[in-house]
Amino acid sequence: MEYYTLNNGIKMPMAGIGVFMMSPAEAEAAVETALKSGVRLIDTANGYMNESGTGRGIKKSGVEREEIFLVTKLWPTVYGKETAVDESLQRLGTDYIDLLFLHQPTDNWREGYKQIEKAYKEGKVKAIGLSNFPDNLLKEAIDTMEIKPQVVQVEAHPYFPQTELKKVLAQTGMGLMAWYPLGHGDKALIGEPVFSELAAKYGKSNAQIILRWHVQSGNIVIPGSKNPDHIRDNFDIFDFELTGEDMEKIAEVDKNVRYYTATPEMIAAYAAMELKEDL
Repeated sequence: MEYYTLNNGIKMPMAGIGVFMMSPAEAEAAVETALKSGVRLIDTANGYMNESGTGRGIKKSGVEREEIFLVTKLWPTVYGKETAVDESLQRLGTDYIDLLFLHQPTDNWREGYKQIEKAYKEGKVKAIGLSNFPDNLLKEAIDTMEIKPQVVQVEAHPYFPQTELKKVLAQTGMGLMAWYPLGHGDKALIGEPVFSELAAKYGKSNAQIILRWHVQSGNIVIPGSKNPDHIRDNFDIFDFELTGEDMEKIAEVDKNVRYYTATPEMIAAYAAMELKEDL
């Protein structure tokens, strides 16, 4: 495993598993498999409505809590809710969270940020961050908030490598955590000739080449899968290294194209979405 050292000195694994779009039972099984396979970074969220399943998977794995880097996110409907962090802790079955994000940049995000700062000061949270925040709000948080974010979670992949954002992050020591690291499973991206060429060169899959590119680019990756073989394969990226020439070839596929962009209407819907976890 390789680690990213956050701007508060915490070391974070650079590869793990995300449980987006999994039921609680699916998250439980995926997390248990991942941890038993050596994965130590787990990413969930209030909005995924599977924190309880994630917590059960951690418990069933038998892996000591101190060995696990656990990430979750507050959903906008609980920004400012005094008990929100404690409720996540209860669902996850733990007394601390390694990294807590605000999930979406709704109008009340500043209240939410003070909330995660408070949890950080109380020791309930070891690091804090922002997910899906545009550059202007990220800059505001960096410039005005008491505790600077440690991690930003955004869409990032070879078609959209977040080149400009990474220049900002380099000045602050903030880490980049990539969602859709494989381009939402886009066959066109995964099947790019450069990845097929490098897969043959290193005896790896195209997806493993892309995930290795992320890590060598400094990105923390959380590919999601319910398939035990895929979970293990996604983590099997630390026994080889891409050359500088390989990395330059991959840079040429940059299209500056996202797969997802939140509209104002979507952001408003997020702020009104009811959370209901199926245990």
